Amino acid sequence: MADQASMAGAGVGTRDRRRDRALIRAWLLAVIIMIVAMIVVGGATRLTDSGLSITEWRPIHGVIPPLNEAEWQEEFVKYQQIPQYQQLNKGMSLDAFKSIFWWEWAHRLLGRLIGVVFFVPFVLLWLTGRIERRLLAPLAGLFVLGGLQGAVGWWMVASGLVNRVDVSQYRLATHLLLACFILAATVWIRRGLAPADGDPRAKVLPLKGMATFLVVVVFFQIFLGGLVAGLDAGFTYNTWPLMDGSLIPAGVYEYEPAWRSVFEDVMTVQFDHRIVAYLLFVGAAVHAWQAIRLAPGSRATRRALHLLVLVLAQAALGITTLLMVVPIDVALAHQFGAAIVLIAAVSHRRALSDPIPVEG
Repeated sequence: MADQASMAGAGVGTRDRRRDRALIRAWLLAVIIMIVAMIVVGGATRLTDSGLSITEWRPIHGVIPPLNEAEWQEEFVKYQQIPQYQQLNKGMSLDAFKSIFWWEWAHRLLGRLIGVVFFVPFVLLWLTGRIERRLLAPLAGLFVLGGLQGAVGWWMVASGLVNRVDVSQYRLATHLLLACFILAATVWIRRGLAPADGDPRAKVLPLKGMATFLVVVVFFQIFLGGLVAGLDAGFTYNTWPLMDGSLIPAGVYEYEPAWRSVFEDVMTVQFDHRIVAYLLFVGAAVHAWQAIRLAPGSRATRRALHLLVLVLAQAALGITTLLMVVPIDVALAHQFGAAIVLIAAVSHRRALSDPIPVEG
């Protein structure tokens, strides 16, 4: 295999790297779309309480679902042994079990498919010399992170199989955050392979700091969203802009020690999610104004305005989700919106830097 790779790379100097990069960007776009779908399906498994319906981690054998009544009964019996069934779903019918099983199975299958869609083209592109040497480590790193995400997913599920009726909000938020980090890293690499946008570097350089800040805030907000989902905090305090009758509700941050409130108190978790949403909106508005002032008419300014519009739309979806008490379609649109805002923020920040140099 090494000999094949050397032979394929022998003509690197004569390759059309623009075509190679266009092919890699198309492949990574397909991976990005699948990761976003994975995030949304993951949200559906949480909203339908489906995540604990498969009580074993079988990376290979688990691809095949139950194929007959005996196999369905076997899976159902395993589910009946865990606290979620015994305390919440006692007496559930087999058909009802099947409905939650399929969500979790689809979530795991999609994860496996992402691995295949990433790994097979990666190997083929590498063997045919289309991947530049400086890209090998970052792309291989994405594959390693994907494998780690599978392990983290099982670590999360395992937290709900004993002594709990749901998964740990800490582990759920970690699982979501890692998925979004993989998404962001893929977007970052893909955008770095695009040609420069032509904006004057001197004008857009001052925008980097605020663009970086917005990416950090988006990640923090997604982590808080994972805690909200893990604690079912969206089903409480379903008013806006007031929360429990005031802008700052009484009882917030009252756990002892205080740090536990941030992770375990339903009121505080939802309050933090609201406050960071306001921070993200203000930051996006300030950044758009900054771009208009420093680089009027530039592509960077158009991206900053586009990001502001997406943040506004996401805020509207979040408020609607809250006021309607988390209907699954609106809630999934909100989760989808979070992924889109992250993609826009990361892509914008990456475009403010120079593209990855082409190997000669």
